[in-house]
Amino acid sequence: MDGRERVLMALDGEIPDRVPCALNFYHVDLDGVAPQGYDWESMIDVQFVHLPPSPEEDALHEAARPHPPDTRLGTFSQMVTYAHWSYHPEAPLERNPLARAESLEDLKSFPFPAVDAPYHVAGLREQVDAYHARGLAVGGNLPHLGGELFEAAWRLRGLENFLLDLVERPSWADYLLDRLTALACRNAAAVARAGIDVLALDDDVGAPVTMMIGPDMWRRFFKPRMAEIIRVARAIKPDLRVIFHSDGFFEPIIPHLIDIGVDGINPLQAEHMDAERIRRRYGPKLALWGTVGCQTTFSYATPAAIRAEVKHRIETLGPAGLVLSPTYDLNEPDVPWANIAAFLEAARAYG
Repeated sequence: MDGRERVLMALDGEIPDRVPCALNFYHVDLDGVAPQGYDWESMIDVQFVHLPPSPEEDALHEAARPHPPDTRLGTFSQMVTYAHWSYHPEAPLERNPLARAESLEDLKSFPFPAVDAPYHVAGLREQVDAYHARGLAVGGNLPHLGGELFEAAWRLRGLENFLLDLVERPSWADYLLDRLTALACRNAAAVARAGIDVLALDDDVGAPVTMMIGPDMWRRFFKPRMAEIIRVARAIKPDLRVIFHSDGFFEPIIPHLIDIGVDGINPLQAEHMDAERIRRRYGPKLALWGTVGCQTTFSYATPAAIRAEVKHRIETLGPAGLVLSPTYDLNEPDVPWANIAAFLEAARAYG
């Protein structure tokens, strides 16, 4: 059984020959991190395509290259995304391009970026075919400003403004979310047409102990729009699997995610969501993608502790409907290679 078969079986709630392993829910590259000769790519079962950069993005990369990697407001990819949307987190008075909107017409006049331009999908089919030829499942993300709907909307409007829109100016929220949904649908169609196996939708609605918005609000504004994105993608590729990512606690909306066709959830941060309780409630038909580590695990835990957690997750969650992955990013400078290797090797040993 190859990695693609393992991942698809897991997302269908079945038991593969071993538990599949991922490094996150987006494209991860460990070249330059892994020691020379360590074939880390043979240790994972899924890789995500990366969208080709525009000429403007290439220019920004060149401008940022002389600066040390810790002098940043995010990764290079985050920086270029912010530039696309005129989002300036480094400048509080300019941070949110729609913060000063005084009418619905002001929202309508905002020039949405061409993040669905042809260069963003050029070569995707070739990437998918190359990963499939290596026996890997292939995932795809959508270009967005931090998240498809909720995050993008509040980054444009400012968090307080957008939360007030949801309550006091629902027509404003509906308009902005409809624009974002239309954009996401075009991009979802593009990656589905390229032949990906897994569509990863990403929208942080969870906070440490609660949701940033109530589940009723999520059902009103976000559920039907998320359903439409999935519908458009599956109209092109009916066997497409879908995972939903949110940091923090988002357990109240899990039944609604299942209802709109989500196959798995990510990342189940241990300090915010109880993966074992979720498994008992929903069974393996809701795949769990992540589960390994809390915020400081990969930076400060020992390799032995990481191996023990991988073993514990497999034993307590079972081999069906599980894709092992770190619950936090591995691209931080304080994550030692020994801990990444411990995760990869434990997943292979105990899976």
